[in-house]
Amino acid sequence: MPLSPTDEIVGPAARAGAGAGAFNVVQLEHAEAIVAGAEAAGRPVILQISENTARYHGGLEPIGLAALAVARAALVPVAVHLDHAESVDLVHEAARLGFSSVMFDASTLPYKENLRETREIAAYCHARDVWVEAELGEVGGKDGAHAPGVRTDPAEARDFVAATGVDALAVAVGSSHAMTTRDAVLDFALISALRDAVGVPLVLHGSSGVADAELARAVAAGMTKVNVSTYLNKQFTRAARTYLEAHPSAVDPRRYLGPARDAVADAVAHLLGVLHGGRG
Repeated sequence: MPLSPTDEIVGPAARAGAGAGAFNVVQLEHAEAIVAGAEAAGRPVILQISENTARYHGGLEPIGLAALAVARAALVPVAVHLDHAESVDLVHEAARLGFSSVMFDASTLPYKENLRETREIAAYCHARDVWVEAELGEVGGKDGAHAPGVRTDPAEARDFVAATGVDALAVAVGSSHAMTTRDAVLDFALISALRDAVGVPLVLHGSSGVADAELARAVAAGMTKVNVSTYLNKQFTRAARTYLEAHPSAVDPRRYLGPARDAVADAVAHLLGVLHGGRG
């Protein structure tokens, strides 16, 4: 199939041994901030919208179309990605809206069901030039690939990718979602083993819990797409709270959302530099 905007970002990063930054959008200010940070860094970026965020906005279309509009106006390449979708209907809607990629998450299902459903999604999306990420961690685990202590088996990952035809694979190597401290311990030997076993880019979820030096090391070991959400939300909330504490009578949301947006932009520019290891 023709290269999607996501593949045009992730593919070159994988070949160069660099990381592709994928940052979650919660509201319009996030999308604007992420793109501003990418422009400041001179790097491409992926805007991600999760199923939970779509639910928060009452549907995928309002926030999805807003993110697509921000992406079109950007001065650097920007892809719009559906993150952690468990709903087949939501994947179909994302493809209709013009998202360039989706992450279909059937990782909590038994292995054979995950494989079957993911293969069907990949076939549907590839027929529409949409890039597909899947997830593989614990077999039937309640929290999928990011339950504590779960690790992805390289041989199983190789077979899963071959059987489903997905374009990228999210793997369990020691990170967890929604971490507010950056002290996750990654298994770098496993990352390298997965890289050698799997012929598609690897994706690190839960990257907010990984320190800068460890993120750079993960990319060097073989990780490509790096997802960040909670860390940006911490910067956003801290900046808004600081403004409101200094201006307790403020009522105009633009007064505190503006600094929050700027804080996220700075964080994105910094993280993109970390993921590219100083490459020009």
